[in-house]
Amino acid sequence: MKRPGRRRDRRMMGRAFQLARLNHGLTGKNPSVGCLILDARGHIAGAGVTGTGGAPHAEEVALDEAAGKAAGGTAYVTLEPCRERSSGAPSCARKLVEAGIARVVVAIEDPHPTARDGLAILREAGVRVETGLGKYTAARLYRAFFAATKGS
Repeated sequence: MKRPGRRRDRRMMGRAFQLARLNHGLTGKNPSVGCLILDARGHIAGAGVTGTGGAPHAEEVALDEAAGKAAGGTAYVTLEPCRERSSGAPSCARKLVEAGIARVVVAIEDPHPTARDGLAILREAGVRVETGLGKYTAARLYRAFFAATKGS
């Protein structure tokens, strides 16, 4: 028997993928990521997609929309939140920690050198991290990005 929470997780990740597809192919060298933020009571507090040209990142957009309601909540992200930014701005992983997110559900890990290990930042901060929900969908969506990243 499947856990009822898993059904909700699949539905929320599906919505995050819908967001990611909105700007697919429009984000320059960055992948189009979808992020959905639920507050501590499980209500959608924010949603975001990577901006055209690659910025802002989806997590930033979703956290801005959540406007302080993210504490104790869950973030659904189609690709691992970045560990650091080439611009020097705070990473998405750190922004999620600062917002007080309690749980992050990620479809697939990011192989890019500046992004990978964002999950380590979350775990070190005590955030519950779950990976793999929607990983096959993510692998198809990010196929070109992963191929371009392979040599990095």
